[in-house]
Amino acid sequence: MLGGIISVVISTYNAPEFLLVSLSSFQRQTDNGFEIVVADDGSDPRTAQTITDARARSSLPIKHVRHADRGFRLSRIRNLAIGACVGDYVIFLDGDCFVLSDFIARHRQLATHSKFVSGKRSYLRPALTQLIMADAVAPDWGRGRWLWHSLRNHCTRPAEFLALPDGAWRDRRAQEWRKAQACNLGAFRSDILAVNGFDNRYEAHGLEDSDFVLRLIHAGIARKLGDHGPVVLHLAHPRRGAGGPSPNTPMFEAMAASGAKRAENGLAEALSAAD
Repeated sequence: MLGGIISVVISTYNAPEFLLVSLSSFQRQTDNGFEIVVADDGSDPRTAQTITDARARSSLPIKHVRHADRGFRLSRIRNLAIGACVGDYVIFLDGDCFVLSDFIARHRQLATHSKFVSGKRSYLRPALTQLIMADAVAPDWGRGRWLWHSLRNHCTRPAEFLALPDGAWRDRRAQEWRKAQACNLGAFRSDILAVNGFDNRYEAHGLEDSDFVLRLIHAGIARKLGDHGPVVLHLAHPRRGAGGPSPNTPMFEAMAASGAKRAENGLAEALSAAD
């Protein structure tokens, strides 16, 4: 099983109330061998204050990596956050999600060299989201209670709260990039470096995650299903930049057809260039 520190990269943009809930869920992890790196895509000062307050309330190692607000630059800020990571294994999460207490432990159990772990999300309905946001803290509920809520349609994917062990069945979609997103995705830092991280050219919403995942597959880093393992809970809200076809489609299709492994403008370029 994977040893050492795990780095959790949490991306955010002007949603400090969601980030506060997300960070609170990491205070109760059964596995404390991790750090948090907040990848801030140009938020206003409320996000920095939220991180400062979270540090004051706990002993969690929380780093804040930010660049200027110049539109949707999620890929670039994730790359900058990767540059700040010290862990050999990196888990990507969005700041509008929180996790169960076994999240780090289950990712650690599934981590495998030359594979990335693609986990699932359960989407909360607005009523349950409002209840949690009123408390401004992630509830300390076990899988049984979440299963109960899901069966009553308070959130989606009830089967995800039934934990299953590792096994060969997790490799059955090894070459499938679809529906693998960089929210609840874990990979070895060395594998991320091999493909030069995320492609900075994606400056509109859509397919930036798919580009990263497909290049991992092109590089021989297979998908491993994280189903029935490290599930995350997604808070209900309008999506930033969602709706309609993505302007990134031609760029993604060209990359897919070429079989490219490395981003030509990726992690190395983000770390070497001034903002």
